[in-house]
Amino acid sequence: MSKNVAKWLVEQLEKVDIKHLYAITGDSLNSVNNAIKESEKVRWIHVRHEESGAFAAEAEAELNGIGCCAGSSGPGHVHLINGLYDANHNHASVLAIASTCPSREFGGNYFQETHTSKLFEDCSIYNEVASTPLQADRMFTAAIRNAICKKGVAVVALPGDVAAMEAVGSNVKLPDHTHHCCKPSNGELLSLISMLKSSKRIAIYCGVGAIDAKGEVLELARRLQAPIAYTYRAKMCFEADNPYRVGMTGLLGVPSAYIAMHEADMLIMIGTDFPFSNFLPNKCRIAQIDIRGEQIGRRANVELPLVGDSKCTLTTLLPMIEERTDKTFLEYCQRIHTKVKEDLADIASQKGSAANIAPEYLTSLIDCYASSSAIFTVDTGMCCTWSAKYLSATKDRRLLASFNHGSMCNALPMAIGAALARPKQQIVALCGDGGLSMMLGELATVVQYDLPIKIIVFNNRALGMVKLEMEVEGLVDWQTDLFNPDFSTVATAMGIKSFRVTDPDKLESVVKEALEMQGAVLVDVHTDPNAMAKPPKITAEQVKGFSTSMVKMLSGGDFDKVIDIIKAMGHRV
Repeated sequence: MSKNVAKWLVEQLEKVDIKHLYAITGDSLNSVNNAIKESEKVRWIHVRHEESGAFAAEAEAELNGIGCCAGSSGPGHVHLINGLYDANHNHASVLAIASTCPSREFGGNYFQETHTSKLFEDCSIYNEVASTPLQADRMFTAAIRNAICKKGVAVVALPGDVAAMEAVGSNVKLPDHTHHCCKPSNGELLSLISMLKSSKRIAIYCGVGAIDAKGEVLELARRLQAPIAYTYRAKMCFEADNPYRVGMTGLLGVPSAYIAMHEADMLIMIGTDFPFSNFLPNKCRIAQIDIRGEQIGRRANVELPLVGDSKCTLTTLLPMIEERTDKTFLEYCQRIHTKVKEDLADIASQKGSAANIAPEYLTSLIDCYASSSAIFTVDTGMCCTWSAKYLSATKDRRLLASFNHGSMCNALPMAIGAALARPKQQIVALCGDGGLSMMLGELATVVQYDLPIKIIVFNNRALGMVKLEMEVEGLVDWQTDLFNPDFSTVATAMGIKSFRVTDPDKLESVVKEALEMQGAVLVDVHTDPNAMAKPPKITAEQVKGFSTSMVKMLSGGDFDKVIDIIKAMGHRV
C-alpha cells in the first residue's frame, strides 16, 4: 500500500524514538497532523504558541537526545524562531518541520509565504526546502543526521502539497550515531604535562562538555590537588558528590570559584565555552580541551589548545600525570568556599517581610522539599541567580534553562517538554512573573495533557535583573515595574490547583504541600523586588554606577525606594 510523504516522515521520527511533536496545527500541516494521528509511537502536543513548542522540544532533546517541533506557513515559522535560537545555542538536537504554502506558489508573494531558507539560516545547522517527494526523502534523513551528529537545530521546509504526495522514499536506514573517541596527539598531551609540572597552583574549570567525563575530571583533580569550578549549566553534575568543588563563577557565581581561577598560575578549561570573558583570568597559563576546536581560545588567551572529547582526552592523560600531595592551594580555595556557603545559608534563613518575601528563602525551601531526582526549569533573570546559589545538586537532579540565548519565558514551556520526556520525575518550574506573563496560555497546555508540573512564581512585580542592571549602570530604573494579575486566580480558572503567598511565615507549609501534591500546582509568591545577589567580584565601576543611581533617585524624590533598596542590601551583605 502506498504512503504519502507525511506518513513516511512520521516513520522516520519513530525510527529515532521521537515521541512527541510540539505544534499548532494549520492547513499546511494537515497531512503531517493526520499521519501522527495514525501513529502509535508519536504524539501530537498542541501548545498555545510555536515558541513554546520549540522550547519544549529543546527540553526533550536535552533529556532524551532529540526533540521535534513544527510550525505552519508564515506566522507559525516566525513564532518558532526564538525557541529554535535557544535550542541551537544550547546545542540541542531538535528537528523543526516548517510547513509552507503550496510549492507551485513559491516566489509569488502568496498568502503567508515566508522564505524559510533565509528565515532559519542563523538558528540552525541544517536548513533546506523539500520541493519534491524525492527531496523530502533525502532531506529529512539528512536533517535527522545533522541534528543528532552536530547537536543543533535542523529545519526542513515542507510544502503542504508535497506532504500529501505519494512518497518515493527508500526508507534509508539511519546510521548508528555512537560517539567515537577523539583526542589530542601524544605530543600535545606531553606539552600539557610539561605545563602542569611547571605550575604550582592549578585550577580546573568545567562546562557541560565535560559532564560525561565527571569521573575522569575528579581523578584529575585528585592527582593535581586542584579545585574545580564549573559553569551554571554544569552545576548539577559537578556540584554533586565532588570533594574538589569550589562553586560557579560568572555573574551568578561565588567568590571562591572566581578566586580559585584568578589566583591559579595555570587553568585547565574542559568542555566549556563560557561566554563572559571578564570572569576568566588573563594572567595565568591556560590549556583548553574541547571537542569543538573552533571554540578554543575565543574567550580567553589560551596557550595550549587541545581538540578532543573530554572523556577520551582525560582517559589518555591521567596515567601520564604524577600525583601531587601538596593541598595548600586546594584547601585555601575550599576554606573560602565553606565561608561562602555559610554566608548564603545565613541569608536564606531570613524570610523577608509581608508581600516582600526573600527569594533566597523561597528557593531554599524549594530545594529542601523538591525530590532528589527533580528536574528544574528556570526562567532567565533573577530566577537564575537564586537557582544558581540555592538549589542543591544531587546525582539525579537536572536543571534546564536558556543558558546561552538568555530568553525570557522559557521555564514553563521547558517544563512541558520535560514532563512529557520524563513522566516519572518531578518537574519544578521556577518562573519569573515577567516570563510567565509572556506564555500564560501554556497553563492550558499543562491542564490539557494532565502534566503534574509544580510552578513556582517569583512574583516581584518587576523585571528584576533589568532593574539591577540599570542601577549598576548608574541609571534610575524605568519601565521595569510590572502590573500582574493574580496568578493563582488565573491558574485556578485554568483548572490548576493554586496558592497565593504574601506572608513569609506561611510559605514553608505551602511549598511543602504544593511539592507533595499530585497533579499540577501553581504557587504565586510575592517576593522582594529589591532583592539582589552579589557577583563574585564587585568592581569600582559597579559601585560608582550604583551610587550614582541612588543619588539620582534621591534627587527625584524617590526616598522610600532608596530606603527599601538599602534595607534589601543590609539583609544580603
